[in-house]
Amino acid sequence: MTTLHCFKACDVRGVVPEQLNPDIAYAIGRAYASTINCSCVVVGHDIRLSSESLSQSLITALLDSGIDVIDIGLCGTEEVYFAVQHLQADGGICVTASHNPAQYNGMKFVGPMAIPIGADNGLLEIQTRAEQKNFKPPQPPGNLTQKNLRSEYAKELLSFIEVSTLKPLRIVTNAGNGGAGLVIDTLSPELPFEFIRLQHQPDGTFPNGVPNPLLPENRSVTANEIVKSGADLGIAWDGDFDRCFFFDEYGHFVEGYYLVGLLAETLLKRHPGEVIIHDPRLYWATQNTVASCDGQAEMTKTGHVFIKESMRQHNAIYGGEMSAHHYFRDFGYCDNGHIPWLLICELISNSGKSLSQLVSQAQKAFPCSGEINLEVQAPNVILGKIEQHFKATSKHISKLDGLDIVFDDWRCSLRISNTEPLMRLNVESRGNQVLMEEKTNELLALITAFAKD
Repeated sequence: MTTLHCFKACDVRGVVPEQLNPDIAYAIGRAYASTINCSCVVVGHDIRLSSESLSQSLITALLDSGIDVIDIGLCGTEEVYFAVQHLQADGGICVTASHNPAQYNGMKFVGPMAIPIGADNGLLEIQTRAEQKNFKPPQPPGNLTQKNLRSEYAKELLSFIEVSTLKPLRIVTNAGNGGAGLVIDTLSPELPFEFIRLQHQPDGTFPNGVPNPLLPENRSVTANEIVKSGADLGIAWDGDFDRCFFFDEYGHFVEGYYLVGLLAETLLKRHPGEVIIHDPRLYWATQNTVASCDGQAEMTKTGHVFIKESMRQHNAIYGGEMSAHHYFRDFGYCDNGHIPWLLICELISNSGKSLSQLVSQAQKAFPCSGEINLEVQAPNVILGKIEQHFKATSKHISKLDGLDIVFDDWRCSLRISNTEPLMRLNVESRGNQVLMEEKTNELLALITAFAKD
């Protein structure tokens, strides 16, 4: 039996071709068809150079298993979610590694109604079957259909806003040579915005680096263009554009954390008393905003499978992760990288406030470090030592997702990534920028020291 190291907690991610290649993709497709009760599956892929061949092997495996396949081609993950719901398919698979480095690729799996397939509801069985090549007997081949649903998808996006209320904003968009530009071009004729398009064309060679706006070195081109053009705001996406990132009118990057609270407030004003789901990395600002809007805040583990499960459990109107994943009940509880900026542009248009003005209060009340990624050996050992270091003086320690250490005036989150070999650190305080910076530096020094032990 071959061990497949590309299977992670919520999806598949691995280095191509060592950990993921067309043969492995074929085995995964056969395993999916043998595990999930399905007769029709949507398949799409992102812009990575390896994605099309992996997608074709996956499609072949599904067809060989007697499954009908609807191939929507080059797309974002959210377009697979949409297609599964729109076409009432039994499941969907998007070939993508999102923001991972160029040598990676992967897959995200959903079932009916775009319900995610994770370790608790089929992913482990898919892995075991793929490793053991334990597939159901071959069936008469399924039928392959190719569909382009982008215009229908654009209509779905526009249903979340009142287009007639929008002002003629100037917006810098940076698709990072991923796929987001394809949707922008479809939406553009329906909107009064002037789009200044950067790195707009899909290009799997990543001529400007892997599209990951969380990396500070990837932000300057967007920020500089905002200042140069006098734009009202800027938006950037990762490769499969299920996450969007914001820059204010000064070109300043706005941490995704503050967008969670802003979107929660926007939706709670329309739907009072609803539940808002958030992740445990940074949450004081979100909880404060939700309480002030008479909403109900619920915390759950980081990761799209956990957020979506919790949203369905609580019938939440919205869920947000500080990593710029935003989930909407009216989009099948799925994450989406275009609904957020449409809602924010509608808010800017109707409020008369700039983006910097809309987030300034939360930024001052709850300054944060932003997510700091660390490559360390034996991360679980380091987490244990950090816990012991603060155990006697902390107010509360939670292990819902990694390590959450809370004090009266500051808190921190340390967790191991679900998708990359990294430890992630987040720190926030109550209205004290200096304290937040001091504690961030203290934690970084401790991690460095413990890593040497």
